[in-house]
Amino acid sequence: MSSSTQPPVRRVALRPQEASSPATPRTAAAAGTSSPLANLMQEIRGKRYRQSTGGMLGANFTSALEALRANSTRSFLTILGIFIGVAAVIAALTLTQGTSTYVSNQIASLGTSIIISPGVSQTSGASQGIGSSSTLTPQDAEALAGLPHIIAASPIIATSALVVFGNQNWTTQVEGASNSIQTIQNWQLAQGGWYSTNDEALGTPVAVLGDTVYHSLFDASGTNPLGQKIRIASQTFTVIGVLAPQGGGFSNDDVIFVPVKAAQVRLRNTTNVDQIMVAIDDASNVTTVAQAATTLLRQNHRLVNGEANDFTVFTFTQVLQRVGQTTQVLAFLLIGIAAISLTVGGIGIMNIMLVSVTERTWEIGIRMSVGARRRDIRNQFLIEALVLCLIGGVIGLALGLLIGLLVTRLASLPFVVTATTIIVPFAVATAIALVFGLYPAIRAAQLDPIVAIRTDE
Repeated sequence: MSSSTQPPVRRVALRPQEASSPATPRTAAAAGTSSPLANLMQEIRGKRYRQSTGGMLGANFTSALEALRANSTRSFLTILGIFIGVAAVIAALTLTQGTSTYVSNQIASLGTSIIISPGVSQTSGASQGIGSSSTLTPQDAEALAGLPHIIAASPIIATSALVVFGNQNWTTQVEGASNSIQTIQNWQLAQGGWYSTNDEALGTPVAVLGDTVYHSLFDASGTNPLGQKIRIASQTFTVIGVLAPQGGGFSNDDVIFVPVKAAQVRLRNTTNVDQIMVAIDDASNVTTVAQAATTLLRQNHRLVNGEANDFTVFTFTQVLQRVGQTTQVLAFLLIGIAAISLTVGGIGIMNIMLVSVTERTWEIGIRMSVGARRRDIRNQFLIEALVLCLIGGVIGLALGLLIGLLVTRLASLPFVVTATTIIVPFAVATAIALVFGLYPAIRAAQLDPIVAIRTDE
């Protein structure tokens, strides 16, 4: 019995690497070089990466960097929206912090003190505003000086006047005050000295000039101001001292100080004062002193229970609180504007990641087919979004600090960098990555590997 002839079986020997290697992307094979996907597949196949969470995160991180590098132009444009927004936030923070620090320093330079002003008068039932009722006297200041925790108290009478020396004239603020005003304000003299207690009692027509007044009246002639006669309004005063330059927004460079009684008799013809400034030994006693001063002045002014105060006690703590509230509002406003830019940048991140998921569907299918879990796919795309945002955050931090430095220098404000300034860009970048990168990452992780692998690359 004859048997049919069988065709010879052709056997092909495979090289070990061909037998063990899974399919790699066609583009990588054609190029003859390893791709990010091929590298990641080798790492995934390793048992140590299957068992090590840290190894998988490292592989995902490396793959994310290579994917971003492969699309560098698109990555840069995505980062652009993030670092502009972060830079705006940092610049806003440095500006508001610098403003707050500047104002706090200026107020602190005034010393720990309170100011007492006259009360509010009523005309036809309408309030005329604080200071419209002249109720304070030099005797009130003397009584306040005897209270516990008060270092000194000075009545103040203020007026504006034309000051003349020779051919020079200058319109400035003239303040009648006791010599304790130097202690209260901690001012230094460049020349001469302050008037004495005897000058105050007699109302001696002597004056201490602020730096601006001194230069305005005496620079032209080069005359030493000490002992010179100047005319304030229609009265003649002798210059006995010149203040050192104060500078800043709360300075007293453009002012002349004279004894209170001299201002009462020669300049204003009044028995009342415009305000009383009180220096306190410690900031912790400000509230206690304010309450004690209120009680004393009510007694001196014979105010009965239920009757409103005819004076106003003002503390610099209130100023600091108001400044803090103002700078907070400004910070929120600027950060809110910057948040719009960050939101736009976050939407850009989401769009780019969605495009990336679509372009890399085949890659995702291959990864899943060789053992990658859904959470590995999700983590890779989240890490890509996080890397984009963190790079944008670092660039935004540097740019924001540079802008803040330039703006504060131009505005003569202190440049303040706090821990918050450093933490904010990274916190914002992480939040944007999680919020706007989560949806594309979940979408990638939910792909069906069979459908994904059949998709053209």
